[in-house]
Amino acid sequence: MQVLLISTYDLGRQPFGLASPAAWLRAEGLEVTCADLSRSPLPQDAVREAGLVAFFLPMHTATRMALPAIDRVRALNPSARLVAYGLYAPLNESLLRERGVETILGPEFEEELVETTLKGCTTDAGRATTLKGRPTLPRIDFKTPDRSSLPALERYAKLQMPDGSKRVVGYTEGSRGCKHLCRHCPIVPVYQGRFRAIPVETVLADIGAQVAAGAQHVTFGDPDFFNGVTHALRIVRGLASEHPGVSYDVTIKVEHLVRHADALPELAATNCAFITSAVESIDNHVLARLAKGHTRADFERAVTLCRAAGVPLSPTFVAFTPWTTTQGYAELLDEIERLDLVDHVAPIQLAIRLLITAGSPLLELPEIREIAGPFNARSLTHPWVHANPEVDRLQHEIERLVGRHVNAPRHELFNAVRRIVSSPATASALVSRSAIPYLTEPWYC
Repeated sequence: MQVLLISTYDLGRQPFGLASPAAWLRAEGLEVTCADLSRSPLPQDAVREAGLVAFFLPMHTATRMALPAIDRVRALNPSARLVAYGLYAPLNESLLRERGVETILGPEFEEELVETTLKGCTTDAGRATTLKGRPTLPRIDFKTPDRSSLPALERYAKLQMPDGSKRVVGYTEGSRGCKHLCRHCPIVPVYQGRFRAIPVETVLADIGAQVAAGAQHVTFGDPDFFNGVTHALRIVRGLASEHPGVSYDVTIKVEHLVRHADALPELAATNCAFITSAVESIDNHVLARLAKGHTRADFERAVTLCRAAGVPLSPTFVAFTPWTTTQGYAELLDEIERLDLVDHVAPIQLAIRLLITAGSPLLELPEIREIAGPFNARSLTHPWVHANPEVDRLQHEIERLVGRHVNAPRHELFNAVRRIVSSPATASALVSRSAIPYLTEPWYC
């Protein structure tokens, strides 16, 4: 059987979610074609020849973009069996089945994808990964991803250096899932506080193959690299030993940055270019409602610790929530400036609006249930409207501004946002003071 694996969007990086199952399927002697629609058009000949077409759905944007692609595949090849796999597949099971997807696979999908391909059967594995009970999370023997049929790394997002140069970026994962239960996170309904470590030797083999293909920097896509801090340090030590000129970036929760502060100097020593951390808010009330596990003071402490260790911190935010006020938003801008983080924050982070996805633990909160509309199949969210129309107007204006000036310098866009929020008399123009490396396609949803 010919198998077609499709990714629609994965943050401008070469999709691990195609390379990993490709290795599993090819090990069984199956013919596999990988199509990354963020880099190339839908391969119509491959669609027509495929007996099974599987869509990788790791995130919200990827899932929205997959829906019209699913329709096109069905039109080109009505007899092909359709599969959806990845984090957002079980979260949107009903909608996907309505579009003709027969098989829904949730976390640790590789083995089940092989089984459903070889046996020609459908499975309800995705249903078991939703909020009902605490399902068994499969343990699989990870294989080294096979990236042989994916677009070259040079075609993906680069690492922009402060001196203006750019580095070719690879992508891998040291673990999946997360131990934490942040209410707004789409990982929580699926993994429910669990994570799986990928063997160090498998991770290093994947990195080695990408370095051989030209990677000069590696992004680790773990939801929290320090979920298993000992495991994480083994990986970066191996990376530094085997590829001393290759830099990397990781994502780590604020509470872990504070708790494992003693590990930060080792990240710096092993060539960590920056740490992404989902700060989300500086309002302690909002942080408590999101169950983030840290406070504003913890965030400030994390900035100090990372700076002292010599590793830049790149915070991300959910700037607009039902609890956001115009005054609170202005205070967020003040805090970013005060902590000298203007050039550390991707401008899109100043416009992010809280998404209430299917099965979100946010729906456990009475105040969210009061404002959340019915699930919208077009946006894949429960839409909500702020009690203060001015907050929604501000969010839309800033989102339009950032969208029109995607490639503008960060401090210039920050100044523009500041002018929208502040009066001309109080808005001050900033100059770039502490540029840091960053990926040319920023963290999004």
